[in-house]
Amino acid sequence: MTPLEASDALHARVRAFARSGGASESFDELALAIARFQAEHVPGFARLVALERSALDSVATIPAVPTDAFRLTRVAAHPPELDRVRFETSGTTASERGIHVMRTTETYAELALLGGEAALLTGPRRTVVALAPFPGEPPRSSLGFMMHLFMERFDGRALSGGSFEPDERGRWLADGTGIDVAGLRHASRVATDRGEPLLVLATSFALAALLDALAGDTIPLPEGSVVMQTGGFKGRTREIPKAELRRAVARTFGIDERAVVAEYGMTELSSQLYEGTVPGVRRAGPPDVLLAPPWLSVVPVDPVTLAPVPDGEVGLARFVDLGNVDSAVAILTRDRVRRCDGGIELLGRAPGAPPRGCSLAIEALLEARS
Repeated sequence: MTPLEASDALHARVRAFARSGGASESFDELALAIARFQAEHVPGFARLVALERSALDSVATIPAVPTDAFRLTRVAAHPPELDRVRFETSGTTASERGIHVMRTTETYAELALLGGEAALLTGPRRTVVALAPFPGEPPRSSLGFMMHLFMERFDGRALSGGSFEPDERGRWLADGTGIDVAGLRHASRVATDRGEPLLVLATSFALAALLDALAGDTIPLPEGSVVMQTGGFKGRTREIPKAELRRAVARTFGIDERAVVAEYGMTELSSQLYEGTVPGVRRAGPPDVLLAPPWLSVVPVDPVTLAPVPDGEVGLARFVDLGNVDSAVAILTRDRVRRCDGGIELLGRAPGAPPRGCSLAIEALLEARS
């Protein structure tokens, strides 16, 4: 079997696993199959496996690739000419940006749709808009890619006659000049006329900008509307505490606070976590608790030893993401989390330089280039 055939077979197994809700096979067996594939075809990861003397005989022994590595080196099992997309992390300069390359977006798309449907949708129809600029083609933002996907698959109709167009101005309601408040009001009227809820996809930064632009005014949304809130502020505007922002958004739109649902994702992952607060969704949970889908594992680990910490204690988020077939199935982040109520609570980034566990893994990965 060629490397591409092996990759395709693993992608097919991951999609089948996700569609079955994790019933098609063992999570651990599939994660280990992906890790062994990556140890064979990703030189940096092979070096990391050798240095940690990992037998790759349990999920806990899969070395985690730090997110900073995506900024410093290529993490991929295929050559650059096979890249389908190159998703970039945020950063003020090109040198600060990490890049997650994908040979195919089919698995990423299916996982995103299954996760979004379980956390955001309560009925058969809805109108979808984003407080974001059009992501371009090919997209450089994984979030922009996902937003467009939700527009196309969860709605797929024009806001004002004609067929659905992904770059329709009425759907992408932010640009360098700010938020298109008039466009958002129009979208709310369209959804109301259709007799269906509005799904608003937005970053925390965009929602804060909207509140500033409205200056206390409101935009009532139709019954059952949902706001997906993701990301932080990254120093670009006044930072609003999470609970305060949720209340302000709910008040502005005239919706239940539970309908303002947090999403967590990152460029280096192929999967997302959501709060389960929207009334009537399939994956339910309390506010401020992020729930992982069956194809994603999250374990808080000690920043030095990288060993799991006891329940209730704070550690760095270690992800095992079955969607990352062609990059790194295990990812170590600087995000501080703790397990609670069947999910994780996000507590912000670890300050300063990468913790020792991250630094040692990065050194091993970079040494493989020389």
